[in-house]
Amino acid sequence: MRPEIEPVLSTDPGILEELKRREPIFHRPEFGTTRTDFDGMMHPDFWEIGASGRRYSREYVLNELENRHQHPQNDIWETSEFHCRLLAPDLYLLTYTLIQDKIRKTRRSTIWQHTHLGWKIVFHQGIDVKDE
Repeated sequence: MRPEIEPVLSTDPGILEELKRREPIFHRPEFGTTRTDFDGMMHPDFWEIGASGRRYSREYVLNELENRHQHPQNDIWETSEFHCRLLAPDLYLLTYTLIQDKIRKTRRSTIWQHTHLGWKIVFHQGIDVKDE
C-alpha cells in the first residue's frame, strides 16, 4: 500500500465504539434476527450498493435477510480498520475492512443516523478489494 494515496481518516472515539459493535450490519444477533428487527434498524429511505456494484432496494434487502435467517450459514466475519466521520448533525460515516471466511476482502461503508429511536442505517456499500 502506498501511504501517499491513503486519506487521513478522522475518528470520533465514542461514536466509533458504538457503531463498531453493530458491524457488519445485519450480522449481529444481539441487534435482531427477524424481518421486524431488520426493518427497525433501517432508515425508511435505506438502500445499498453490494460489492458487485449492483444497487439494492430496502425491500429487496429485507427479503434477502429474511431468507438468509431461515437458512443460516456459519460465516466467519473479521472486521478491522474502522474509522468514523461526522457528516452532519447526528449523521455519521463508518468505514471498515471486512474479511469473510478468511477469503473475500471488502471495504465497507455505512451511513448511520442517530435518532430518538436509536441508530438507523441510511445507506451501506461494499466494494471487493482485488489488489493493493
